Amino acid sequence: MSLAVVLILLVVGSVIFHFLSPWWFTPIASNWGMMDTTVDITFWVTGIVFVAVNLFMAYAIIRFRHRQGQRAKYEPENKKLEWWLTVITTIGVVAMLTPGLFVWADFVAVPKDAAIVEVVGRQWNWSFRYPGDDGVLGASSAKLTTPDNPFGIDPQDAAGQDDVVVSDQELRLPLDRPVKLLLRSTDVLHNFTVPQFRVKMDLVPGMVTYVWLTPTKTGTFEILCEELCGLAHFAMRGKVIVDEPDAYATWLAQQRSFAGTQSLAAADPVAGQVSYATCAACHGAQGEGNVLLNAPALAGQPGWYIDRQLANFRKGLRGAAPGDTFGPQMVGFASILDAAATRNLIAYLQTLPDPRPEQSVSGDASAGARLYDTCAGCHGVDGQGIWTSNGPRLANLGDWYLERQLKYFKQGVRGKHPQDFHGAQMALLMGTLRDDRAIADVVAYINTLGSGPAMAAAGTAAR
Repeated sequence: MSLAVVLILLVVGSVIFHFLSPWWFTPIASNWGMMDTTVDITFWVTGIVFVAVNLFMAYAIIRFRHRQGQRAKYEPENKKLEWWLTVITTIGVVAMLTPGLFVWADFVAVPKDAAIVEVVGRQWNWSFRYPGDDGVLGASSAKLTTPDNPFGIDPQDAAGQDDVVVSDQELRLPLDRPVKLLLRSTDVLHNFTVPQFRVKMDLVPGMVTYVWLTPTKTGTFEILCEELCGLAHFAMRGKVIVDEPDAYATWLAQQRSFAGTQSLAAADPVAGQVSYATCAACHGAQGEGNVLLNAPALAGQPGWYIDRQLANFRKGLRGAAPGDTFGPQMVGFASILDAAATRNLIAYLQTLPDPRPEQSVSGDASAGARLYDTCAGCHGVDGQGIWTSNGPRLANLGDWYLERQLKYFKQGVRGKHPQDFHGAQMALLMGTLRDDRAIADVVAYINTLGSGPAMAAAGTAAR
């Protein structure tokens, strides 16, 4: 009897929890409401079966429990019961599968007037490409990817010259217009998911998969990767912004084309030296950094990272957060450097020597080595930095500066701006460093890096 009571309570509790649970679908923001309908039908079918089976078992336990003087009747076959069970099971399976067939038929039938947008996934970030005025995306290949051509667009293909490239992990879509998202991975298996859109699909290396949808609500929604793609999988986030058509067209017109990114004037290190005269007051005559002025080393850092940080200071992604004592000093200096001046400055920095800084942080390097295993996925086993994962160089940077920045990420001083996607990844990953002791240990280990073959190769490439 006690088992029967447990089964009845299980059914009652499950039904109450289902209807009173706070866990429901996110509000839908696309045309795929039929996805919700299909899931609801599945819940109803499986829920009815769950209730019926468990209540029947409770009934059987009570009705046919052992009684003194009664003997059970053995009936190996009951064709009538078997037919009923077969028919009911078939109806239930058909009820669950049939709606999915209709959804799939719509899923693979992309409207002819759908806009085209390419979504590129790599560990651990998203980027996006829109066709230009010709409406055609140019050919691309993972083999062609470089820091100057992160999409791997074939420069010999004329169709790709006007393609609009967006690398800031922010996908913009127009309201109420069908869009086909072409999904491409440059490394491992990923999955493109926006919960409010309902549709999702894997990005498979060597293939181009797709989903299509019609955004039905303006707003900002989060992009997730729902396929385990490595140690920073959980931090692979982006945003979708659905705009009114006019606002979307205005935004798209302001973005750079692939040809625009490739036709920049050659950098002039001599002009960069002139610009650096202002920076040298804090960062040192040779870009070696100055701990007394809280200025990190610039020599040896990859150009793409310096360019991004200067842009972050100009946009307010850095230097504006409460608690950032030294960042605001950089905002004014960054604002006087336009794109050409930044390229010249970077070209000059790459001509400077890369001395090993003095060590000032004490920690257990052996314990830090274990902690650094997580960091190595983005920053390289020798701390040389990996541009594809947006991980800057850590070796030779100055341990006092590394320690401060790690604490900033942990305290929320960095990585909290809604558009600082790369900083947000670091803030999430700081969960692996539980306290100041762990930070000191990993910094102490980074102090031992910088002389391996990977660093030598990175240094050669930077120059």
